[in-house]
Amino acid sequence: MAESMFESSKTAAVNGTSLAYCEQGEGQPVVFVHGTASDMRIWAPQLPVIGQSYRAIAYSRRFARPNDDIAPDADDQMMPHVEDLAAFLRQIGADPAHLVGSSWGAFICLLTAIRYPDLVRSLVLEEPPLLPLLTGAPPRLGRLLSLFATRPRTALAFLRFAAGAMVPAQKAFVRGEDEQAMELFLIGVLGKEAYEQLPEASRQMMRENLSSARAQLLGAGFPPLGDDQVRGMRAPTLLITGEHSPAFLLRLTDRLEELLPIVERIEIPDASHVVHEDNPTAVNEAILAFIRRQADNPTSSD
Repeated sequence: MAESMFESSKTAAVNGTSLAYCEQGEGQPVVFVHGTASDMRIWAPQLPVIGQSYRAIAYSRRFARPNDDIAPDADDQMMPHVEDLAAFLRQIGADPAHLVGSSWGAFICLLTAIRYPDLVRSLVLEEPPLLPLLTGAPPRLGRLLSLFATRPRTALAFLRFAAGAMVPAQKAFVRGEDEQAMELFLIGVLGKEAYEQLPEASRQMMRENLSSARAQLLGAGFPPLGDDQVRGMRAPTLLITGEHSPAFLLRLTDRLEELLPIVERIEIPDASHVVHEDNPTAVNEAILAFIRRQADNPTSSD
């Protein structure tokens, strides 16, 4: 189904660009937002299942295939993607929506819910890389030093990821060794074993979306995000983590769980960072059960 998604896709014009998307089913909208070095095809295991009960929608973010590529040496900042998502929901009549995000896409979903609460019914977040909660944005040495005093395991996990994956990947991108850079980064966010087990179709999709990944890793970094912004969230949220996900992503999810006022959490067995691909059956069941609970909640949007 993954490749056929491009053939059956429609487009929505938002904020001066065109976003490709696919949808299945009817009912409350469930909108899927992909992460780095990917596109809407990563949600191929979800759309037909969720689409049996809801209007399931997956779109390719700005600069992701099959949309127009990013210009050479341009920065790929996160806030334009937040504005794109808000405009996309309005454009296709999918608001308010249940948002399901993976990694970078999960961060986008969270920021959208904070900035545009009326557009969001609920959130399902798979391991968003919320580094600004711990280090500030841009990262500040003082915050990192205080993190060692208050959350030493978290600080150590972050430093291991930065030194072992993020910095080497950035250096490889600067040298023009893009595929090597992506391999270093993916081993850091997936773990070596999970990376080695990636199917060739997933690797090819990552190659096809390398330019935006390069722009993200070499760009200005994440937008600011404060504790009070997260505490003020009112969208019910399900946090999904993988049994074998790297420690720094789990520690970030721990912090998010502490701050969110209406939150549930589930660990998916036999899965790493791309949990919806590693164990789609368990993830689909978790998404459906969570959304149904929101429908049973008299305070949720109709």
